[in-house]
Amino acid sequence: MIPPQSHIDTNWKAVQKLAADVLERIPEDIDYEGTEKILKDDPSPLNVVLLQEIQRYNTLLQVIRSSLVDLEKGIRGLVVMSSDLEEIFTCIYDARVPPMWEKAYPSRKPLGAWTRELIQRVEQLEKWASTAHPPVIFWMSGFTFPTGFLTAVLQTSARQNNVSVDSLSWEFIVSPVDDNNIVEPPKDGVWVKGLYLEGAGWDKKNACLVEATPMQLVCPVPTIHFKPVENKKKSGKGTYACPCYYYPNRSGSTGRASFIVGVDLKAGAFNPDHWIKRGTALLMSLDS
Repeated sequence: MIPPQSHIDTNWKAVQKLAADVLERIPEDIDYEGTEKILKDDPSPLNVVLLQEIQRYNTLLQVIRSSLVDLEKGIRGLVVMSSDLEEIFTCIYDARVPPMWEKAYPSRKPLGAWTRELIQRVEQLEKWASTAHPPVIFWMSGFTFPTGFLTAVLQTSARQNNVSVDSLSWEFIVSPVDDNNIVEPPKDGVWVKGLYLEGAGWDKKNACLVEATPMQLVCPVPTIHFKPVENKKKSGKGTYACPCYYYPNRSGSTGRASFIVGVDLKAGAFNPDHWIKRGTALLMSLDS
């Protein structure tokens, strides 16, 4: 049965309005050339990561803009609706992120939440680029390749301390204070915010894992100091090596692993095996 014309027109108008709203909210490209000039005398690993991330986000922003402009033309009948444009149309109508926009980084958020987060991701890089100073606290979830960011932190520490990067591993210190009281970066390593615990709760007073409260699916974790250390000894029995994933789909997506790093957390009153059975993990991003 063919839907009535009025129903089709309503769908097209709804998508046209949503597409225009997304297009209006999408930020401008970050100034890559200007940032590159500012940083040319300091080719540090973190600055290399910044430039790479800017390139990836600028490419994404350009793809979003061009596809939305083409979609608008298609809706108005100025260009033929290709299969790609039809897919974008359907995704926007269903409040889903079009697949061609998801190539920069994996996400399971609906379109509205995804767009809001994209703005935050670009803002972090924009501020870093405009000041030429890394943030005091990094929102690691905002990187397209968090593993590349962590590698750069290890490389920076290796250079500072004149040691081999292969001899370094991570020590994790959960901050006992609120972010408002963290006013400068650590001497070695980085502060990382914005992680969530799934399958456990967090006891701020004792800085350890506890059982999640009823109906609590995830809970935010305080900012963590990712500290590179040389020849680290094996973690003690009271420590749970908590896997950190990019997003809730732990198996990852096509060609992209979801696992980022194992974060040592105090197991609290339970044996680490308890948290393994619980499937306790850190997530960098949620579904909503």
